[in-house]
Amino acid sequence: MNTNPFADFEAAGTAQELAAIQESIRTQGFTGFRLLLEGFRDRLKQFSDGDIASVNKLLAQAKQLFPEPETFSPSWRSIWDEFERIAAYKETVLETIPAEEREGEWQVLLDNPYTNSDLVCYPGLSFLEGAYLYAYFRSDLKQNEYIRLQKIQNLVMAFGSERQEAANKNKEG
Repeated sequence: MNTNPFADFEAAGTAQELAAIQESIRTQGFTGFRLLLEGFRDRLKQFSDGDIASVNKLLAQAKQLFPEPETFSPSWRSIWDEFERIAAYKETVLETIPAEEREGEWQVLLDNPYTNSDLVCYPGLSFLEGAYLYAYFRSDLKQNEYIRLQKIQNLVMAFGSERQEAANKNKEG
């Protein structure tokens, strides 16, 4: 067994290997299961067009091996449903935005125009990072919230420290 339960799980090809992984994770308890979930999150972040079927298969297998994740922690009661929603929303993004339009900088915006809460923005993302964050936050939108994944077409950027440094140099000189 590897020190990465998810890598073992993903590489398992037989029912016996899956049963051994299941037993190993149950023996490790909370830590083993947390490591499995961390591996799943990484996989959800990284998967692209050709990986959708394998990700869905892995989720189905995990649900079968660990049908009651709350036995490891009550906070994981709905983890498989959450991961399935993330995978489905990311699949929608992958199907919606053609591969030839994915290069460049992306950002995710979250807002609720009917509250005083701040707009949340995650800028400077690759397409796959943006697709994952969109899927992650999309799976738990509250009433009146909206989410946008958008490509940055034009960008003007400045840092306050550059301007301040230039002003200080002008005063000194």
